[in-house]
Amino acid sequence: MAAQRDVSASLDMTGESDRRTAAAAGLWPSLRNRVVDARPDEVRATLLGFAYFFLVLTSYSILRPIRDEMGVAGGVENLPWLFTLTLVTMMVANALFAALVTRYSRRRFIPIAYRFFIANLIIYFLLLRSLPAEQQIWVGRTFFSWVSVFNLFVLSVFWAFMADIFSTEQGKRLFGFISVGGTLGAIVGASMTALLARALGPVNLLLVSAGLLEVAAQLVRFFPTTFRNEPESEGEQKRAESPIGGSVWSGLTHSLRSPYLLGICAYMLLQTVTATFLYFQQAEVASRHFTDRASRTAFFAQIDVWVNVLTVLVQIFLTSRLLKWLGVGVTLAALPVISIVGFATLGLVPTIAVLVVYQVLRRAGNFALSRPAREVLFTSISREDKYKAKNFIDTFVYRAGDQVGAWSYAALGWFGLTMTGISFVAVPLAVIWSCLSLWLGRKQVALLAAQERQSAS
Repeated sequence: MAAQRDVSASLDMTGESDRRTAAAAGLWPSLRNRVVDARPDEVRATLLGFAYFFLVLTSYSILRPIRDEMGVAGGVENLPWLFTLTLVTMMVANALFAALVTRYSRRRFIPIAYRFFIANLIIYFLLLRSLPAEQQIWVGRTFFSWVSVFNLFVLSVFWAFMADIFSTEQGKRLFGFISVGGTLGAIVGASMTALLARALGPVNLLLVSAGLLEVAAQLVRFFPTTFRNEPESEGEQKRAESPIGGSVWSGLTHSLRSPYLLGICAYMLLQTVTATFLYFQQAEVASRHFTDRASRTAFFAQIDVWVNVLTVLVQIFLTSRLLKWLGVGVTLAALPVISIVGFATLGLVPTIAVLVVYQVLRRAGNFALSRPAREVLFTSISREDKYKAKNFIDTFVYRAGDQVGAWSYAALGWFGLTMTGISFVAVPLAVIWSCLSLWLGRKQVALLAAQERQSAS
Protein backbone atom coordinates (compact mmCIF):
# COMPACT_ATOMS: atom_id res chain seq x y z
CA MET A 1 0.00 0.00 0.00
CA ALA A 2 2.79 2.40 0.88
CA ALA A 3 4.48 1.62 -2.40
CA GLN A 4 1.25 2.30 -4.24
CA ARG A 5 0.87 5.62 -2.44
CA ASP A 6 4.46 6.55 -3.37
CA VAL A 7 3.84 5.67 -7.01
CA SER A 8 0.56 7.62 -6.96
CA ALA A 9 2.25 10.62 -5.39
CA SER A 10 5.04 10.40 -7.92
CA LEU A 11 2.51 10.31 -10.75
CA ASP A 12 0.69 13.30 -9.26
CA MET A 13 3.96 15.23 -9.04
CA THR A 14 4.84 14.25 -12.59
CA GLY A 15 1.42 15.34 -13.80
CA GLU A 16 1.70 18.62 -11.95
CA SER A 17 5.17 19.16 -13.44
CA ASP A 18 3.81 18.44 -16.91
CA ARG A 19 0.98 20.88 -16.37
CA ARG A 20 3.40 23.59 -15.21
CA THR A 21 5.66 22.92 -18.19
CA ALA A 22 2.70 23.13 -20.55
CA ALA A 23 1.51 26.33 -18.89
CA ALA A 24 4.98 27.84 -19.19
CA ALA A 25 5.19 26.74 -22.80
CA GLY A 26 1.85 28.38 -23.50
CA LEU A 27 2.82 31.55 -21.63
CA TRP A 28 5.61 32.52 -24.03
CA PRO A 29 3.44 32.56 -27.17
CA SER A 30 0.80 34.52 -25.24
CA LEU A 31 3.33 37.13 -24.11
CA ARG A 32 4.94 37.19 -27.55
CA ASN A 33 1.63 37.78 -29.29
CA ARG A 34 0.79 40.65 -26.94
CA VAL A 35 4.01 42.42 -27.88
CA VAL A 36 4.27 41.34 -31.52
CA ASP A 37 1.96 39.19 -33.63
CA ALA A 38 4.79 37.16 -35.20
CA ARG A 39 4.32 33.63 -36.48
CA PRO A 40 7.04 31.04 -35.77
CA ASP A 41 8.61 31.31 -39.23
CA GLU A 42 8.71 35.13 -38.93
CA VAL A 43 10.47 35.38 -35.56
CA ARG A 44 14.04 35.27 -36.89
CA ALA A 45 13.55 38.01 -39.48
CA THR A 46 11.53 40.13 -37.05
CA LEU A 47 14.20 40.00 -34.32
CA LEU A 48 16.95 40.69 -36.85
CA GLY A 49 14.96 43.68 -38.14
CA PHE A 50 14.55 44.88 -34.55
CA ALA A 51 18.31 44.64 -33.89
CA TYR A 52 19.23 46.15 -37.26
CA PHE A 53 17.00 49.18 -36.69
CA PHE A 54 18.29 49.55 -33.12
CA LEU A 55 21.87 49.85 -34.34
CA VAL A 56 21.06 52.23 -37.20
CA LEU A 57 19.05 54.61 -35.01
CA THR A 58 21.61 54.51 -32.20
CA SER A 59 24.29 55.47 -34.72
CA TYR A 60 22.23 58.35 -36.14
CA SER A 61 20.90 59.60 -32.80
CA ILE A 62 24.43 60.07 -31.51
CA LEU A 63 25.00 62.43 -34.45
CA ARG A 64 21.68 64.30 -34.52
CA PRO A 65 22.24 66.64 -31.52
CA ILE A 66 25.79 67.29 -32.72
CA ARG A 67 24.43 68.20 -36.16
CA ASP A 68 21.73 70.47 -34.71
CA GLU A 69 24.26 72.32 -32.56
CA MET A 70 26.61 72.82 -35.51
CA GLY A 71 23.71 74.19 -37.56
CA VAL A 72 22.92 76.78 -34.88
CA ALA A 73 26.63 77.59 -34.37
CA GLY A 74 26.92 78.30 -38.09
CA GLY A 75 24.14 80.88 -37.82
CA VAL A 76 20.38 80.35 -37.99
CA GLU A 77 20.27 82.78 -40.94
CA ASN A 78 22.50 80.36 -42.90
CA LEU A 79 20.25 77.32 -42.45
CA PRO A 80 18.43 77.78 -45.80
CA TRP A 81 21.81 77.65 -47.57
CA LEU A 82 22.73 74.51 -45.66
CA PHE A 83 19.47 72.90 -46.80
CA THR A 84 20.37 73.86 -50.40
CA LEU A 85 23.77 72.19 -50.02
CA THR A 86 22.00 69.11 -48.63
CA LEU A 87 19.70 68.90 -51.65
CA VAL A 88 22.61 69.10 -54.11
CA THR A 89 24.51 66.43 -52.18
CA MET A 90 21.39 64.27 -52.12
CA MET A 91 21.08 64.39 -55.92
CA VAL A 92 24.59 63.00 -56.34
CA ALA A 93 24.20 60.39 -53.60
CA ASN A 94 20.87 59.20 -55.01
CA ALA A 95 22.39 58.53 -58.45
CA LEU A 96 25.34 56.66 -56.92
CA PHE A 97 23.04 54.49 -54.82
CA ALA A 98 20.80 53.68 -57.81
CA ALA A 99 23.91 52.54 -59.69
CA LEU A 100 24.77 50.19 -56.81
CA VAL A 101 21.24 48.77 -56.75
CA THR A 102 21.37 48.15 -60.50
CA ARG A 103 24.66 46.21 -60.38
CA TYR A 104 24.74 44.36 -57.04
CA SER A 105 22.50 42.15 -54.89
CA ARG A 106 20.88 43.60 -51.78
CA ARG A 107 23.30 41.72 -49.48
CA ARG A 108 26.17 43.49 -51.23
CA PHE A 109 24.93 47.02 -51.99
CA ILE A 110 23.59 47.64 -48.47
CA PRO A 111 26.96 47.06 -46.71
CA ILE A 112 28.76 49.03 -49.46
CA ALA A 113 26.46 52.02 -48.93
CA TYR A 114 26.88 51.89 -45.14
CA ARG A 115 30.66 51.62 -45.31
CA PHE A 116 30.81 54.68 -47.53
CA PHE A 117 29.18 56.67 -44.71
CA ILE A 118 31.49 55.05 -42.14
CA ALA A 119 34.50 56.30 -44.11
CA ASN A 120 32.96 59.79 -44.18
CA LEU A 121 32.52 59.75 -40.39
CA ILE A 122 36.18 58.89 -39.89
CA ILE A 123 37.20 61.75 -42.21
CA TYR A 124 35.03 64.24 -40.28
CA PHE A 125 36.49 62.98 -37.00
CA LEU A 126 40.02 63.66 -38.25
CA LEU A 127 39.10 67.12 -39.59
CA LEU A 128 37.34 68.23 -36.41
CA ARG A 129 40.23 66.97 -34.28
CA SER A 130 42.98 68.61 -36.32
CA LEU A 131 41.66 71.90 -37.74
CA PRO A 132 41.64 75.21 -35.79
CA ALA A 133 38.37 76.55 -34.39
CA GLU A 134 37.82 79.17 -37.11
CA GLN A 135 37.94 76.52 -39.83
CA GLN A 136 35.74 74.11 -37.90
CA ILE A 137 32.75 76.40 -38.51
CA TRP A 138 32.91 75.51 -42.20
CA VAL A 139 33.47 71.84 -41.45
CA GLY A 140 30.47 72.00 -39.14
CA ARG A 141 28.30 73.45 -41.89
CA THR A 142 29.20 70.66 -44.30
CA PHE A 143 28.72 68.14 -41.47
CA PHE A 144 25.19 69.49 -40.96
CA SER A 145 24.36 68.77 -44.60
CA TRP A 146 26.17 65.44 -44.59
CA VAL A 147 24.26 64.11 -41.56
CA SER A 148 21.03 65.23 -43.22
CA VAL A 149 21.97 63.01 -46.18
CA PHE A 150 23.29 60.21 -43.98
CA ASN A 151 20.17 59.78 -41.87
CA LEU A 152 17.80 59.59 -44.84
CA PHE A 153 19.94 57.11 -46.75
CA VAL A 154 20.61 54.67 -43.93
CA LEU A 155 16.94 54.71 -42.90
CA SER A 156 15.64 54.47 -46.47
CA VAL A 157 17.90 51.51 -47.20
CA PHE A 158 16.76 49.81 -43.99
CA TRP A 159 13.04 50.25 -44.73
CA ALA A 160 13.44 49.28 -48.38
CA PHE A 161 15.02 46.04 -47.19
CA MET A 162 12.14 45.49 -44.76
CA ALA A 163 9.56 46.16 -47.49
CA ASP A 164 11.39 43.63 -49.67
CA ILE A 165 11.52 40.99 -46.91
CA PHE A 166 7.96 41.37 -45.57
CA SER A 167 4.55 41.46 -47.31
CA THR A 168 1.86 44.10 -46.77
CA GLU A 169 -0.02 41.88 -44.30
CA GLN A 170 3.19 41.13 -42.41
CA GLY A 171 4.13 44.79 -42.39
CA LYS A 172 0.90 45.74 -40.64
CA ARG A 173 1.61 43.18 -37.91
CA LEU A 174 5.38 43.49 -37.56
CA PHE A 175 6.57 46.97 -38.55
CA GLY A 176 5.34 48.47 -35.29
CA PHE A 177 7.49 46.07 -33.26
CA ILE A 178 10.50 46.50 -35.56
CA SER A 179 10.10 50.27 -35.12
CA VAL A 180 10.46 49.78 -31.35
CA GLY A 181 14.02 48.62 -31.97
CA GLY A 182 14.77 51.88 -33.74
CA THR A 183 13.17 53.95 -31.00
CA LEU A 184 15.16 52.19 -28.29
CA GLY A 185 18.26 52.82 -30.34
CA ALA A 186 17.35 56.48 -30.65
CA ILE A 187 16.89 56.70 -26.88
CA VAL A 188 20.27 55.10 -26.27
CA GLY A 189 22.00 57.30 -28.85
CA ALA A 190 20.45 60.57 -27.66
CA SER A 191 21.13 59.64 -24.02
CA MET A 192 24.77 58.88 -24.81
CA THR A 193 25.20 62.30 -26.42
CA ALA A 194 23.34 64.10 -23.62
CA LEU A 195 25.47 62.40 -20.94
CA LEU A 196 28.84 62.37 -22.69
CA ALA A 197 28.87 65.54 -24.82
CA ARG A 198 30.47 67.61 -22.06
CA ALA A 199 32.68 64.86 -20.60
CA LEU A 200 34.17 63.37 -23.78
CA GLY A 201 33.43 66.06 -26.32
CA PRO A 202 31.01 65.60 -29.25
CA VAL A 203 33.75 64.85 -31.81
CA ASN A 204 34.86 61.61 -30.11
CA LEU A 205 31.31 60.23 -30.38
CA LEU A 206 31.63 60.09 -34.19
CA LEU A 207 33.75 56.94 -33.95
CA VAL A 208 31.16 55.26 -31.75
CA SER A 209 28.51 56.03 -34.36
CA ALA A 210 30.71 54.54 -37.10
CA GLY A 211 31.27 51.31 -35.16
CA LEU A 212 27.55 50.75 -34.59
CA LEU A 213 26.83 51.29 -38.28
CA GLU A 214 29.35 48.60 -39.24
CA VAL A 215 27.64 46.07 -36.95
CA ALA A 216 24.31 46.93 -38.63
CA ALA A 217 25.85 46.27 -42.05
CA GLN A 218 27.00 42.85 -40.87
CA LEU A 219 23.45 41.82 -39.86
CA VAL A 220 22.12 42.01 -43.43
CA ARG A 221 23.61 38.64 -44.41
CA PHE A 222 21.75 36.77 -41.63
CA PHE A 223 18.21 37.53 -42.87
CA PRO A 224 16.28 34.60 -44.40
CA THR A 225 15.32 34.70 -48.05
CA THR A 226 11.79 33.31 -47.49
CA PHE A 227 9.51 32.61 -44.53
CA ARG A 228 8.66 29.04 -45.41
CA ASN A 229 9.82 26.26 -43.12
CA GLU A 230 11.19 24.05 -45.90
CA PRO A 231 14.73 24.68 -47.19
CA GLU A 232 14.97 27.37 -49.79
CA SER A 233 15.47 26.18 -53.34
CA GLU A 234 18.48 27.30 -55.34
CA GLY A 235 16.17 29.13 -57.76
CA GLU A 236 14.46 31.09 -54.97
CA GLN A 237 17.78 32.15 -53.48
CA LYS A 238 19.10 33.21 -56.89
CA ARG A 239 16.00 35.30 -57.65
CA ALA A 240 15.91 37.01 -54.23
CA GLU A 241 19.62 37.80 -54.16
CA SER A 242 20.20 38.67 -57.82
CA PRO A 243 20.96 42.26 -58.92
CA ILE A 244 17.75 44.24 -59.41
CA GLY A 245 18.88 45.73 -62.71
CA GLY A 246 17.01 48.44 -64.57
CA SER A 247 18.02 52.04 -65.16
CA VAL A 248 19.82 54.39 -62.77
CA TRP A 249 16.94 56.85 -63.36
CA SER A 250 14.10 54.35 -62.76
CA GLY A 251 13.36 55.82 -59.34
CA LEU A 252 12.62 59.21 -60.88
CA THR A 253 10.74 58.03 -63.97
CA HIS A 254 8.59 55.48 -62.15
CA SER A 255 7.67 58.01 -59.45
CA LEU A 256 6.52 60.53 -62.06
CA ARG A 257 4.44 57.98 -64.01
CA SER A 258 2.57 56.38 -61.10
CA PRO A 259 -0.30 58.29 -59.42
CA TYR A 260 0.25 56.14 -56.32
CA LEU A 261 3.95 57.03 -56.07
CA LEU A 262 3.19 60.67 -56.90
CA GLY A 263 0.75 60.66 -53.99
CA ILE A 264 3.47 59.39 -51.68
CA CYS A 265 5.76 62.13 -53.05
CA ALA A 266 3.13 64.76 -52.20
CA TYR A 267 2.69 63.27 -48.72
CA MET A 268 6.44 63.48 -48.17
CA LEU A 269 6.63 67.07 -49.42
CA LEU A 270 3.86 68.27 -47.11
CA GLN A 271 5.38 66.43 -44.17
CA THR A 272 8.85 67.89 -44.70
CA VAL A 273 7.73 71.44 -45.44
CA THR A 274 5.77 71.63 -42.19
CA ALA A 275 8.57 69.82 -40.29
CA THR A 276 11.08 72.38 -41.58
CA PHE A 277 8.87 75.23 -40.37
CA LEU A 278 8.86 73.69 -36.91
CA TYR A 279 12.60 72.97 -37.01
CA PHE A 280 13.41 76.61 -37.80
CA GLN A 281 11.14 77.76 -35.01
CA GLN A 282 12.98 75.44 -32.63
CA ALA A 283 16.37 76.78 -33.82
CA GLU A 284 15.27 80.37 -33.22
CA VAL A 285 14.06 79.58 -29.72
CA ALA A 286 17.25 77.64 -28.86
CA SER A 287 19.51 80.46 -30.09
CA ARG A 288 17.64 82.94 -27.86
CA HIS A 289 17.47 80.85 -24.70
CA PHE A 290 20.88 79.08 -24.71
CA THR A 291 24.17 80.88 -25.20
CA ASP A 292 26.83 78.11 -25.14
CA ARG A 293 27.23 75.16 -27.50
CA ALA A 294 27.24 72.43 -24.84
CA SER A 295 23.92 73.65 -23.38
CA ARG A 296 22.28 73.74 -26.80
CA THR A 297 23.54 70.23 -27.59
CA ALA A 298 22.19 68.93 -24.29
CA PHE A 299 18.84 70.70 -24.90
CA PHE A 300 18.42 69.10 -28.33
CA ALA A 301 19.44 65.72 -26.93
CA GLN A 302 16.91 66.01 -24.07
CA ILE A 303 14.11 66.67 -26.56
CA ASP A 304 15.22 63.54 -28.41
CA VAL A 305 14.96 61.51 -25.20
CA TRP A 306 11.39 62.72 -24.53
CA VAL A 307 10.41 62.03 -28.13
CA ASN A 308 11.74 58.51 -28.06
CA VAL A 309 10.26 57.54 -24.70
CA LEU A 310 6.79 58.55 -25.93
CA THR A 311 7.42 56.88 -29.28
CA VAL A 312 8.33 53.50 -27.82
CA LEU A 313 5.20 53.46 -25.66
CA VAL A 314 2.97 54.14 -28.66
CA GLN A 315 4.82 51.61 -30.81
CA ILE A 316 4.47 48.84 -28.25
CA PHE A 317 0.82 49.35 -27.40
CA LEU A 318 -0.83 51.10 -30.38
CA THR A 319 0.98 51.07 -33.73
CA SER A 320 0.27 47.54 -34.96
CA ARG A 321 -3.24 47.61 -33.51
CA LEU A 322 -4.11 50.88 -35.24
CA LEU A 323 -2.74 49.62 -38.55
CA LYS A 324 -4.86 46.47 -38.30
CA TRP A 325 -8.01 48.09 -36.89
CA LEU A 326 -8.11 51.46 -38.67
CA GLY A 327 -6.04 50.75 -41.76
CA VAL A 328 -3.08 52.51 -43.30
CA GLY A 329 -4.92 55.66 -44.42
CA VAL A 330 -6.32 56.65 -41.03
CA THR A 331 -3.02 55.86 -39.32
CA LEU A 332 -1.21 58.06 -41.85
CA ALA A 333 -3.65 60.89 -41.12
CA ALA A 334 -2.76 60.95 -37.40
CA LEU A 335 0.38 63.05 -37.94
CA PRO A 336 -1.35 65.72 -40.07
CA VAL A 337 -4.07 66.02 -37.41
CA ILE A 338 -1.41 66.49 -34.70
CA SER A 339 0.14 69.18 -36.92
CA ILE A 340 -3.16 71.02 -37.40
CA VAL A 341 -3.68 71.23 -33.64
CA GLY A 342 0.00 71.93 -32.90
CA PHE A 343 0.48 74.79 -35.35
CA ALA A 344 -2.84 76.36 -34.37
CA THR A 345 -1.87 76.25 -30.69
CA LEU A 346 1.61 77.59 -31.41
CA GLY A 347 0.05 80.45 -33.36
CA LEU A 348 -2.15 81.36 -30.41
CA VAL A 349 0.43 80.75 -27.66
CA PRO A 350 3.95 81.11 -29.18
CA THR A 351 6.00 80.03 -26.14
CA ILE A 352 8.97 77.67 -25.73
CA ALA A 353 6.84 75.29 -23.64
CA VAL A 354 4.20 74.94 -26.37
CA LEU A 355 6.85 74.53 -29.04
CA VAL A 356 8.65 71.76 -27.12
CA VAL A 357 5.40 69.89 -26.40
CA TYR A 358 4.33 70.13 -30.04
CA GLN A 359 7.78 69.08 -31.28
CA VAL A 360 7.74 66.04 -29.00
CA LEU A 361 4.19 65.01 -30.02
CA ARG A 362 4.83 65.55 -33.71
CA ARG A 363 8.11 63.68 -33.87
CA ALA A 364 6.72 60.84 -31.76
CA GLY A 365 3.70 60.69 -34.07
CA ASN A 366 6.02 60.52 -37.06
CA PHE A 367 8.17 57.70 -35.70
CA ALA A 368 5.38 55.70 -34.06
CA LEU A 369 2.52 56.10 -36.54
CA SER A 370 3.36 57.89 -39.78
CA ARG A 371 6.65 56.13 -40.53
CA PRO A 372 5.45 52.51 -40.07
CA ALA A 373 2.24 53.25 -42.01
CA ARG A 374 4.16 54.94 -44.80
CA GLU A 375 6.52 51.97 -45.05
CA VAL A 376 3.55 49.63 -45.42
CA LEU A 377 2.61 51.62 -48.55
CA PHE A 378 5.84 50.46 -50.21
CA THR A 379 5.19 46.75 -49.63
CA SER A 380 2.64 46.74 -52.48
CA ILE A 381 4.97 48.02 -55.25
CA SER A 382 7.52 46.21 -57.43
CA ARG A 383 10.90 45.11 -56.08
CA GLU A 384 12.77 47.62 -58.23
CA ASP A 385 10.55 50.46 -57.00
CA LYS A 386 11.08 49.40 -53.38
CA TYR A 387 14.74 50.31 -53.68
CA LYS A 388 14.88 52.94 -56.43
CA ALA A 389 11.58 54.86 -56.32
CA LYS A 390 11.43 54.58 -52.54
CA ASN A 391 14.99 55.81 -52.16
CA PHE A 392 14.26 58.70 -54.54
CA ILE A 393 11.19 59.66 -52.47
CA ASP A 394 12.85 59.14 -49.08
CA THR A 395 15.94 61.14 -50.00
CA PHE A 396 15.57 63.59 -52.87
CA VAL A 397 11.85 64.36 -52.45
CA TYR A 398 12.29 64.60 -48.70
CA ARG A 399 15.14 67.07 -49.02
CA ALA A 400 13.31 68.97 -51.76
CA GLY A 401 10.56 69.47 -49.18
CA ASP A 402 13.20 70.72 -46.75
CA GLN A 403 14.37 73.16 -49.42
CA VAL A 404 10.86 74.45 -50.11
CA GLY A 405 10.20 74.74 -46.40
CA ALA A 406 13.51 76.48 -45.66
CA TRP A 407 13.20 79.17 -48.31
CA SER A 408 9.46 79.57 -47.73
CA TYR A 409 10.16 80.14 -44.05
CA ALA A 410 12.80 82.74 -44.94
CA ALA A 411 10.44 84.42 -47.42
CA LEU A 412 7.64 84.58 -44.86
CA GLY A 413 10.09 86.19 -42.44
CA TRP A 414 11.08 88.75 -45.07
CA PHE A 415 7.39 89.65 -45.40
CA GLY A 416 7.30 90.34 -41.68
CA LEU A 417 5.61 87.16 -40.41
CA THR A 418 6.69 86.00 -36.97
CA MET A 419 6.36 82.55 -35.38
CA THR A 420 2.65 83.18 -34.91
CA GLY A 421 1.95 84.09 -38.53
CA ILE A 422 4.04 81.24 -39.94
CA SER A 423 2.22 78.77 -37.69
CA PHE A 424 -1.13 79.84 -39.12
CA VAL A 425 0.22 79.49 -42.67
CA ALA A 426 1.09 75.86 -41.89
CA VAL A 427 -2.42 74.92 -40.72
CA PRO A 428 -4.10 74.70 -44.19
CA LEU A 429 -1.09 72.75 -45.49
CA ALA A 430 -1.68 70.18 -42.75
CA VAL A 431 -5.39 69.98 -43.68
CA ILE A 432 -4.49 69.10 -47.31
CA TRP A 433 -1.93 66.62 -45.97
CA SER A 434 -4.56 64.80 -43.89
CA CYS A 435 -6.90 64.43 -46.90
CA LEU A 436 -4.05 63.02 -48.97
CA SER A 437 -3.34 60.44 -46.25
CA LEU A 438 -6.85 59.02 -46.52
CA TRP A 439 -6.59 58.90 -50.34
CA LEU A 440 -3.33 56.93 -50.15
CA GLY A 441 -4.90 54.40 -47.82
CA ARG A 442 -7.81 53.80 -50.22
CA LYS A 443 -5.44 53.69 -53.20
CA GLN A 444 -3.34 50.94 -51.62
CA VAL A 445 -6.42 48.83 -50.88
CA ALA A 446 -7.46 49.14 -54.53
CA LEU A 447 -3.93 48.32 -55.71
CA LEU A 448 -3.74 45.16 -53.58
CA ALA A 449 -7.19 44.05 -54.79
CA ALA A 450 -6.07 44.49 -58.41
CA GLN A 451 -2.92 42.45 -57.72
CA GLU A 452 -4.99 39.64 -56.18
CA ARG A 453 -7.34 39.57 -59.19
CA GLN A 454 -4.36 39.44 -61.54
CA SER A 455 -2.80 36.55 -59.59
CA ALA A 456 -6.08 34.64 -59.60
CA SER A 457 -6.60 35.01 -63.36
